[in-house]
Amino acid sequence: MTLTSLRLPLLALMLAACQPAVTPEPVAPEAPTPEPVEEVRAEWSKGAMVAAADPRAVEAGLRVLREGGHAVDAAIAVHAVLGLVEPQSSGIGGGAFMVVYDRGLDETFVYDGRETAPMAATPDLFMEDGAPLGFIDAWQSGKSTGVPSVVALYGAAHAAHGKAEWANVFSDAITLADEGFEVSPRLADLLASERLRRFIRLDDHPVSAAYFYPDGEPLAVGAVRDNPDYAETLRLIATEGADAFYQGSIPEAVVAAISEEPRPGAMSVEDFAAYEVKIRPPLCGEWRDYQICSAPPPSSGGVAQNMIAGLYDRLLPEGEESEDAYLKAFVDAQRLAYADRDHYVADADQVSVPARDLIDPVYLDARATERFAPDATPRPGDPGVALGRGSIVGMWGQDPTEDVPGTTHLSIIDGQGNAVSMTATVEAPFGSSRMVKGFLLNNELTDFARQPTKSGLPVANAPGPGKRPRSSMSPTIIFDADGELKLVTGSPGGNSIIAYTAKTIIGILDWGKTPQEAVNLPNIIARGQSVGVEIDREGGPEAAQALRDMGYIVEEREGENSGLHVILVTADGLEGAADPRREGVALKLE
Repeated sequence: MTLTSLRLPLLALMLAACQPAVTPEPVAPEAPTPEPVEEVRAEWSKGAMVAAADPRAVEAGLRVLREGGHAVDAAIAVHAVLGLVEPQSSGIGGGAFMVVYDRGLDETFVYDGRETAPMAATPDLFMEDGAPLGFIDAWQSGKSTGVPSVVALYGAAHAAHGKAEWANVFSDAITLADEGFEVSPRLADLLASERLRRFIRLDDHPVSAAYFYPDGEPLAVGAVRDNPDYAETLRLIATEGADAFYQGSIPEAVVAAISEEPRPGAMSVEDFAAYEVKIRPPLCGEWRDYQICSAPPPSSGGVAQNMIAGLYDRLLPEGEESEDAYLKAFVDAQRLAYADRDHYVADADQVSVPARDLIDPVYLDARATERFAPDATPRPGDPGVALGRGSIVGMWGQDPTEDVPGTTHLSIIDGQGNAVSMTATVEAPFGSSRMVKGFLLNNELTDFARQPTKSGLPVANAPGPGKRPRSSMSPTIIFDADGELKLVTGSPGGNSIIAYTAKTIIGILDWGKTPQEAVNLPNIIARGQSVGVEIDREGGPEAAQALRDMGYIVEEREGENSGLHVILVTADGLEGAADPRREGVALKLE
């Protein structure tokens, strides 16, 4: 891994939770809906920027900011366009986590728009004849779809922070859907992929087949594809509000599609009507002179990003300045954090999740001493023992569930210094392949453990009625020692999201990289016994060999699916980055 111009960490090696460690509680706290108060910070002078996965979506966000909209308004506009032009990754048939920093309030909020399982769901949702369904069978089934939730997130976040007219934030997406958009290379390549077509049923379902495979052929690069059904759905939402998505013809159409073979799901229109966005406090930890804030469970962001940063510092050999030392510390921090995340993180409204204990500095001190041999399989730690409260590791069976990369990320800072880090998803590419009203339905419930018990113990992330599946999504906002906005980051990429996002945090704030340099670094994912190394990027082959020489089991990977979008606040203004592995851009408001 080419990590030239790295600098030795010189600041205190300590990580502390935003709040004192507490005994795990079965119900995650909710943040109050923000109330307007007097501004407490100086006028913002750094400018505005949007970084997202498609230039047309970025321009929609910039238009909203140009007209005086809040970062939340721009995020809705951006995502509504992405749902049209990048349907393989996200859309209104899926869900999202949105972290919002409101500078006027000097507060950060998390909007948990994670999909929920139907109330009829049971722990054995994906069990058949006494064995768990294979991922493909579970993915391409009606059982895989959770209640679509991102529209409810739009409504909740806009009600709290929005400055633009509600209907106005959808106008770009409606126009593109009416007039047609040009099919991008990435969308065309995925539709034409014979390997992907062997797994998905996109060209089997009549509605999605007619849309994506007109005359039996996949949409080609440069083809203009309109979507009048999507335009009509957005018009309904724009004129009647977010609630219009959760009543009447839309839930009826979704339920009908989910009820089709193979393996029909049990979602009802009542499940739609009952959906609620959770407004939560972020899970924050102190790292050096920074505060890392991300989404709490069922997201992995707050736990994993704080654990990796804190463990990385604790694992660096004192006084050793070498690329190998930095690389080894980064890999081992991931291995320890992933093992804990896989074991403990789930829906904290339904099971006990020791989120703050996992990022407690006392636990991180102890966990850093449990570094595994390079060829060993990492196991979860026990924060209960480290914090003197008795063992908790035996509460749950171990869960290696994989998340699949059908996701997008956007980062926004507006002209008043408000910020949004939002990661949205339909789970796997093109979700469940079932299309209604112009949008694809998610397969988010495959993020649950398909086998609900392991070694006779329940798995924390097993399905359950109304439960939210665990997510790797890590929308993250970082503040400096003065509490000022410093970095907005996040990525798609399934369970690798954690590693991708951590790379930008460590790369920018420790290794001294620019945002684009950090994004361009080869991705290294250390979950489980092997370490995945992206070898088709500069520095990748060298990193793979270095890790082999250290004794790690290396899995060489190509075509990594990161889609990092990053904004760094500097003394001179804003510096952004878009991942060259996708089609995004990071543009300033001019």
